[in-house]
Amino acid sequence: MTHSMPESCPCGSTLPLVACCQPFHQGQAIPETPEALMRSRYTAFALNERDYLLATWHATTRPATLPPDPTTQWQSLVIVSAPQPSRDEGHVHFKATFRESGRWQVLEEASRFVWEQQRWWYVDGKPTVIRLKPGRNDACPCGSGRKFKVCCQL
Repeated sequence: MTHSMPESCPCGSTLPLVACCQPFHQGQAIPETPEALMRSRYTAFALNERDYLLATWHATTRPATLPPDPTTQWQSLVIVSAPQPSRDEGHVHFKATFRESGRWQVLEEASRFVWEQQRWWYVDGKPTVIRLKPGRNDACPCGSGRKFKVCCQL
Protein backbone atom coordinates (compact mmCIF):
# COMPACT_ATOMS: atom_id res chain seq x y z
CA MET A 1 0.00 0.00 0.00
CA THR A 2 1.32 3.42 -0.95
CA HIS A 3 0.63 6.48 1.16
CA SER A 4 1.05 9.85 -0.50
CA MET A 5 2.36 12.79 1.47
CA PRO A 6 -0.03 15.74 1.78
CA GLU A 7 0.72 18.57 -0.63
CA SER A 8 2.88 21.24 1.04
CA CYS A 9 1.43 24.72 1.23
CA PRO A 10 3.10 27.06 -1.29
CA CYS A 11 3.27 29.83 1.36
CA GLY A 12 6.38 28.24 2.84
CA SER A 13 4.92 27.06 6.13
CA THR A 14 5.66 23.53 7.26
CA LEU A 15 1.96 22.65 7.09
CA PRO A 16 0.16 20.82 4.31
CA LEU A 17 -2.03 23.00 2.08
CA VAL A 18 -5.26 21.54 3.53
CA ALA A 19 -4.25 22.62 7.05
CA CYS A 20 -2.76 25.99 6.08
CA CYS A 21 -4.12 28.28 3.34
CA GLN A 22 -6.78 26.10 1.72
CA PRO A 23 -9.38 26.71 4.48
CA PHE A 24 -9.05 30.45 3.78
CA HIS A 25 -9.50 29.92 0.03
CA GLN A 26 -12.59 27.79 0.63
CA GLY A 27 -14.18 30.30 3.04
CA GLN A 28 -13.88 27.95 6.03
CA ALA A 29 -11.61 30.34 7.97
CA ILE A 30 -10.46 33.97 7.92
CA PRO A 31 -6.77 34.95 8.29
CA GLU A 32 -6.23 36.45 11.74
CA THR A 33 -3.14 38.55 10.93
CA PRO A 34 -1.82 40.56 7.98
CA GLU A 35 0.97 37.98 7.60
CA ALA A 36 -1.53 35.10 7.43
CA LEU A 37 -3.51 37.02 4.80
CA MET A 38 -0.31 37.73 2.85
CA ARG A 39 0.65 34.05 2.90
CA SER A 40 -2.83 33.01 1.80
CA ARG A 41 -2.78 35.55 -1.03
CA TYR A 42 0.65 34.34 -2.20
CA THR A 43 -0.72 30.80 -2.23
CA ALA A 44 -3.75 32.03 -4.18
CA PHE A 45 -1.41 33.56 -6.78
CA ALA A 46 0.55 30.29 -6.95
CA LEU A 47 -2.65 28.27 -7.43
CA ASN A 48 -4.33 30.89 -9.68
CA GLU A 49 -7.21 31.36 -7.19
CA ARG A 50 -8.29 34.72 -8.62
CA ASP A 51 -11.65 34.81 -6.82
CA TYR A 52 -9.91 34.65 -3.44
CA LEU A 53 -7.49 37.40 -4.41
CA LEU A 54 -10.36 39.70 -5.37
CA ALA A 55 -12.37 38.74 -2.27
CA THR A 56 -9.50 39.74 0.06
CA TRP A 57 -8.67 42.99 -1.75
CA HIS A 58 -10.02 46.17 -0.15
CA ALA A 59 -12.91 47.66 -2.13
CA THR A 60 -11.14 51.02 -2.53
CA THR A 61 -8.21 49.52 -4.46
CA ARG A 62 -9.62 46.26 -5.85
CA PRO A 63 -9.41 45.83 -9.64
CA ALA A 64 -12.62 44.86 -11.44
CA THR A 65 -11.06 41.60 -12.66
CA LEU A 66 -7.82 39.66 -12.56
CA PRO A 67 -6.88 37.93 -15.80
CA PRO A 68 -5.68 34.32 -15.61
CA ASP A 69 -1.91 34.05 -15.31
CA PRO A 70 -0.94 30.52 -16.35
CA THR A 71 2.61 31.46 -17.41
CA THR A 72 3.88 32.64 -14.02
CA GLN A 73 5.33 29.91 -11.81
CA TRP A 74 5.54 31.07 -8.20
CA GLN A 75 8.44 29.34 -6.46
CA SER A 76 8.95 30.70 -2.96
CA LEU A 77 7.83 33.28 -0.44
CA VAL A 78 10.06 34.89 2.18
CA ILE A 79 8.54 37.19 4.79
CA VAL A 80 11.18 39.88 5.42
CA SER A 81 9.19 41.54 8.19
CA ALA A 82 5.68 41.52 9.59
CA PRO A 83 5.58 43.83 12.60
CA GLN A 84 2.77 43.57 15.12
CA PRO A 85 -0.18 45.40 13.52
CA SER A 86 -2.00 48.28 15.16
CA ARG A 87 -5.71 47.90 15.81
CA ASP A 88 -6.63 48.91 12.28
CA GLU A 89 -3.52 48.70 10.06
CA GLY A 90 -0.74 46.23 9.37
CA HIS A 91 2.25 45.88 7.07
CA VAL A 92 4.10 42.93 5.58
CA HIS A 93 7.38 43.17 3.68
CA PHE A 94 8.00 40.09 1.53
CA LYS A 95 10.01 38.67 -1.36
CA ALA A 96 8.45 36.21 -3.79
CA THR A 97 10.55 34.35 -6.33
CA PHE A 98 8.88 33.43 -9.60
CA ARG A 99 9.61 32.30 -13.13
CA GLU A 100 7.92 33.90 -16.11
CA SER A 101 8.71 33.20 -19.76
CA GLY A 102 11.81 31.27 -18.67
CA ARG A 103 13.18 34.21 -16.65
CA TRP A 104 13.70 34.14 -12.90
CA GLN A 105 12.56 37.22 -11.00
CA VAL A 106 11.92 38.39 -7.45
CA LEU A 107 8.94 40.53 -6.51
CA GLU A 108 9.67 42.54 -3.38
CA GLU A 109 6.79 44.44 -1.83
CA ALA A 110 5.89 46.33 1.30
CA SER A 111 2.16 45.59 1.55
CA ARG A 112 -0.44 47.49 3.54
CA PHE A 113 -3.48 45.90 5.18
CA VAL A 114 -6.46 47.34 7.05
CA TRP A 115 -8.78 45.84 9.66
CA GLU A 116 -12.44 46.44 8.77
CA GLN A 117 -15.62 44.40 9.12
CA GLN A 118 -13.89 42.01 11.55
CA ARG A 119 -11.22 40.95 9.05
CA TRP A 120 -7.96 41.99 7.40
CA TRP A 121 -7.96 43.33 3.82
CA TYR A 122 -5.08 43.83 1.39
CA VAL A 123 -5.03 47.51 0.38
CA ASP A 124 -1.91 48.13 -1.66
CA GLY A 125 1.83 47.76 -1.79
CA LYS A 126 5.04 49.23 -3.09
CA PRO A 127 6.39 46.55 -5.43
CA THR A 128 9.71 46.24 -7.20
CA VAL A 129 10.64 43.41 -9.54
CA ILE A 130 14.25 42.34 -9.92
CA ARG A 131 15.39 39.99 -12.65
CA LEU A 132 17.67 37.24 -11.37
CA LYS A 133 20.59 36.03 -13.44
CA PRO A 134 21.74 32.86 -11.70
CA GLY A 135 25.15 31.53 -12.67
CA ARG A 136 25.62 27.89 -13.59
CA ASN A 137 27.13 27.05 -10.19
CA ASP A 138 24.73 29.18 -8.13
CA ALA A 139 21.98 27.59 -6.06
CA CYS A 140 18.88 27.15 -8.20
CA PRO A 141 16.24 29.83 -7.52
CA CYS A 142 13.57 27.10 -7.40
CA GLY A 143 14.72 26.22 -3.90
CA SER A 144 15.72 22.63 -4.67
CA GLY A 145 19.15 23.08 -3.10
CA ARG A 146 20.79 21.88 -6.32
CA LYS A 147 23.09 23.88 -8.57
CA PHE A 148 21.32 25.84 -11.29
CA LYS A 149 23.22 24.03 -14.07
CA VAL A 150 21.83 20.62 -13.04
CA CYS A 151 18.36 21.81 -12.12
CA CYS A 152 16.26 24.46 -13.88
CA GLN A 153 18.89 25.64 -16.37
CA LEU A 154 18.37 22.38 -18.28
